[in-house]
Amino acid sequence: MSWQAWAVVAVIVSAMGLFASEKVRIDLVALMVLAALVILGIVTPVEALSGFSNEATVTVAAMFALSMGIERSGALEPLSQLLMRIRRPWVLTLALMLVIAPLGAFIKNIALVATFLPLALKVCQRTGTSPARVLMPMAFAAQMGGVATLIGTSSNLLADTLARKEGLPGFGVFEFTEMGAVLAVVGIVYLMLVGRWLLPREVNAEVPVKADIGKYVAELEITEQSSLLGKSIADATLGERFGVYPLELLRGERRMWSPRSQLMAVGDVLLIRGDWEKIEEFRRQTHLRNATDTPYAHHADRPRVLVEIMVAPASAVEGKRFVETGIGWRYDAVALAIHRRGQLLREKLSEVALAVGDVLMVLVDEDAMANLRGDESFIVLSEREDAPKTPRKAIVAVAIMAAVVVISGMHWLPIPIAAICGVAAMALAGCFGRKDVYEGMDWKIIILLGAILPLGMAIEKSGLSIVVVDAGMALVGSHGPLAALLMVYLLTALLTELMGHNPSVVLMVGIAASVGHAMHVDPRPFVVAVAFAAATSFATPVGYPTNTMVYYAGGYRFTDFMKVGIPLIALFCALSMWLIPHFWPFQPVR
Repeated sequence: MSWQAWAVVAVIVSAMGLFASEKVRIDLVALMVLAALVILGIVTPVEALSGFSNEATVTVAAMFALSMGIERSGALEPLSQLLMRIRRPWVLTLALMLVIAPLGAFIKNIALVATFLPLALKVCQRTGTSPARVLMPMAFAAQMGGVATLIGTSSNLLADTLARKEGLPGFGVFEFTEMGAVLAVVGIVYLMLVGRWLLPREVNAEVPVKADIGKYVAELEITEQSSLLGKSIADATLGERFGVYPLELLRGERRMWSPRSQLMAVGDVLLIRGDWEKIEEFRRQTHLRNATDTPYAHHADRPRVLVEIMVAPASAVEGKRFVETGIGWRYDAVALAIHRRGQLLREKLSEVALAVGDVLMVLVDEDAMANLRGDESFIVLSEREDAPKTPRKAIVAVAIMAAVVVISGMHWLPIPIAAICGVAAMALAGCFGRKDVYEGMDWKIIILLGAILPLGMAIEKSGLSIVVVDAGMALVGSHGPLAALLMVYLLTALLTELMGHNPSVVLMVGIAASVGHAMHVDPRPFVVAVAFAAATSFATPVGYPTNTMVYYAGGYRFTDFMKVGIPLIALFCALSMWLIPHFWPFQPVR
């Protein structure tokens, strides 16, 4: 191989390690890859910037905005109200999958899961069912629906764009629908008949159960009226009396060197851990006050609401302290406690850098609840109903989305243009606010797409694709195109679990097309295999954002996804080996 090919291999391996470690944000990793390729001279500056003007990047951004319009307008509210009537958990699981899978073909998967997650948790609470029985099937159904249309997931759009660059005909909006529908039906049947027995029946006490989200860490300040004044933590026997457990005693900026024996004084802050109801009862009985109260959170004339919010995947607040998120002044909110799964926090709440999956107990101005529920940085896990939406806007939003799908499906306008027109129409109709479309946009994914696309060019220009294809063909030998299709599918599935669906598509589409040419058959079946393998990531909680969301909320272990997801991937792979040649023959009829 040339030095350029070895350099690209080094860049890919480094990127895979960073993607898998999750220590660096995915968009930053993509920008690092882009910078490395330019510095090494493997791609030109013009080629490096071409990803940001690519039609896949533009379309994904527009589809995010359209999905937001559907969600913010309240178009999903009637379905939510209908599902709320369900009493049996297995019926709820089936109903959620039957609702979410079709919607996932047109609406952003993260928005769908975020909308129905609080509803599912509420029904689980009412029926005494573990959320782990419901949430994973819901997340998987969103992926099954997304793969069924060209616009359902960003990886499908990316595969289509890269296939066109390889000189192949593009895919229609509904070209994936027949195969996607078959896989979705089989997947739902599997989850109901087999997967439900592999799901955990009980969740650990450290994870969300009913209305309480595990063990919170809260800061309570000793007041002049407190019964704890002048006592030591050891003398107070907080665990025995109140069921809460002291972690630290803070005096100003100092941590007391012997917190259990130190006498508590006015102004000391007690860092405690426990269930929220017990923390509140302890605070009332001992006359403590929440140390995190701030001046802007005191408006006696305004009703306040206590809510639980979870930091969403790809959230803009990830890595920020609460005061830096802006929700304090935007929603007149004050954070009272925090829970982080699998980790015992010992820092003051004001010093904690928020991470995906963190659950905050927040006191919010009731009038600000509608805006908080629309904030894509958080998922509201409270049981309060959302503010009523305007039915007219919901109807308009659905009509605009339908028009975009029909216009692009009939090829009256290119998909990016139709989607941009739809966004403009929703904005004019007031389906979302003027700033909402920018604040709610998942910029990490858009930057990721724009920055990672030139990697495909580097693979081609450096000759690395030829080396990989030759190695693959030597492995396949004389077993025919079906064996080569299986190899492409499995390699894509593996890469997706390691580094996410979009980067794996960028890596594999060019290689898949080259494999088809080397086998002297139509390359399109191989590109389809890449698209389907990348868009159905079930084996890990980090392979797809919806998996990450339910991983925290459902109290799953990493191995739970493997037990349920690996057999499902194997089932989809086997079906794909039969369905792909059926819908996209290796030797198409001319």
